[in-house]
This record gives sequence, C-alpha cells and structure tokens, in this order.
Amino acid sequence: MGFLGEALVTARRAQGLTQEELAKAAGVTQAALSRYENDLREPDQEVVTRLADALGVTESFLENAGRLRGAIAIDAHMRRQATVRPTLWQQLEAKLNMYRMHARHLFEEVSLQSDQRVPTFDVIDVEPSDAARMVRMQWRVPVGPIRSLTQWVEAAGCLIIEEDFGTPRIDGLSQWIEEHPVILLNSRAPTDRKRLTLAHELGHLCLHSNYMSQDAEMEANRFAAEFLMPADVIRPQIRNLTLGKLVDLKREWGVSMQAIIERANELGVITATQRTNLYKSLSAKGWRTREPASDELLPEHARLAQNIGDTLLGRGLKLSDIASMAGYSRDDLNHPFQPSRQLRAV
Repeated sequence: MGFLGEALVTARRAQGLTQEELAKAAGVTQAALSRYENDLREPDQEVVTRLADALGVTESFLENAGRLRGAIAIDAHMRRQATVRPTLWQQLEAKLNMYRMHARHLFEEVSLQSDQRVPTFDVIDVEPSDAARMVRMQWRVPVGPIRSLTQWVEAAGCLIIEEDFGTPRIDGLSQWIEEHPVILLNSRAPTDRKRLTLAHELGHLCLHSNYMSQDAEMEANRFAAEFLMPADVIRPQIRNLTLGKLVDLKREWGVSMQAIIERANELGVITATQRTNLYKSLSAKGWRTREPASDELLPEHARLAQNIGDTLLGRGLKLSDIASMAGYSRDDLNHPFQPSRQLRAV
C-alpha cells in the first residue's frame, strides 16, 4: 500500500486535524497513526476503513493515492502575502493536493475532453509576455479585454475550484494533476482580483510545470499582465491617467485600478513619480483597500467541476455514486463535483 502515509498526512492537514484528533476520530492510538503516516507500519483493512471515514474519503481513495504520478504532497504555486500564517497556507496547499487526488480518482472513470489545452513553455527560452501572447493566439482569444476568463481557462481542461479561504491574504493556488491542471481560488476575492489571480496561476501552469525559477512570482505577474492587458492594445489607453479614467478602464478591462497603474508603469507610459502620485490619490479616497466599480464587473464563476457532476447525474448515477467515484465518502454531498440539479425524476 505505497504512499498511504503521505496520503494520510495530506488528508489530515487538509481537514485541519492534528494527529491526536484524527487518531481519536479513527479509534487508534496516536503512536499507531504516527507509524502509519511514516509508512513504518501498514494498517489492517478495518483500520483503513475507520481512517477513511474520519477523513471523509473512500477506502479506495486512500489505497490508490500512490498511483498518482509524481509526489502526492507537492508544493503548490501560491499567490499569497508574506504575512500569512504558515499553518493556513500549508492547510490550503494540502487541500489543493487533495483536490488533485480527487480529480485524478474521478478522471479514471470519466474522460475529460477539452477544445483547447494549457500549453507549457520553458521559461528559460520563452519570455513570460511572449508566452501570454502565444496562449491568447492558440486559444483564439479576441483582441482586447477577455470576457468570462474562467470559461476560457476551463475550456482548456483546467479544473477551477472556488472556496472561502477564511482570509483575504491568500488569493489562489495551482498545480498539475498529470495532464490536467487545477486551480484553487479564494471565493471571497472581488472579481477584479479573482481575474488577476486566475491569470497569475495560469502563468505558473504555463511557465513552471517542471521548474520553479527564483523569479517565478515576477514571471507569473508578467504573464498575467500581458494576458489580461496586451501591451499593443492597452498602451494608447493608459496615457494621461486620472482617477476617473482608471475607473473607466477598470470597467472595460476587468482588472483593478492598481493593476492598470502597474501596467502603465511597466510599459513606461507613466513615470515612477506619476505612479506614486496616483497611489497617493487612491489612498486619499480610501481606494487602496476598497476600489470603486468592483461590483459592476461581470462575476467569474467556475462551472466545470459541477458540470461533470451534472453529466454523471444525467447518466443515471446517484449522488452517492458520484461522490464515491471522486473518492469522497458516500454521505459527503458537499464537494466540487456535486451536481447543480440535485433532484431528478426517477
């Protein structure tokens, strides 16, 4: 039962449980659980059943976690502030890894067909901005602002899962699950921030699938800026910036006023002094923490995971069957693949 220990640790951390708490819930000693997690002892089938129940997953999920290509508890690409408590981002990282395993478990039974794909590049050979332009070309994205960014990313086979992180200090995480990428987004973020995070994580998936450079965050930022605000199109619009013009541009491009200021500075359209003065003006109005017009932007909603559940429900599967297929316990009806239409004629 290879990698069971790593699966147990990842599932426990994702649930925010200590060893003591999981051991108590599963009816084993903490010493025994420690040995299971460190692969020093193999639990019998009854214990596996109790551990799976305590963690809200199926026995099959735990037993087959080791079949996931590469490590289970891998580091995630994460957009977060430096002041976030390690315990919080480690829990979210574990959750992302659990979603990777659940998705892989489901994709063994369901073939996911996509019109496009998320391409990967060697960041040593390809500049982030060039990679962003190539992705837009491959996906045939119309010139100018991207409408319904989430739909474009999901159409490329990327699984996007949204949940409340309990803090605004972490925006999103991403990683690959074999041939399919997955992005975990903070649902409490406003639309403009969510879109920037989604483009940032897409940059990580495209640029850092095999190698994380020391400048990975900056590279993902440059990718996101070009992907959402192509230089050739936006440059003429960001001259002579004022607060009023920034609000109008925010409505048009679906990004924050601060992102537009940074783009203008990056492209050399405004000076460092002008950038500073614009930020001072934002601060004077209290817009550094709460910008205007955010609620006017078209909301971004992930639908792929739920659509998979709808498809399976339409094939005659029960809700418990769908949960089990994804590796969740049969009574767990609160998961990303839960169908949107839970009632049907029988």
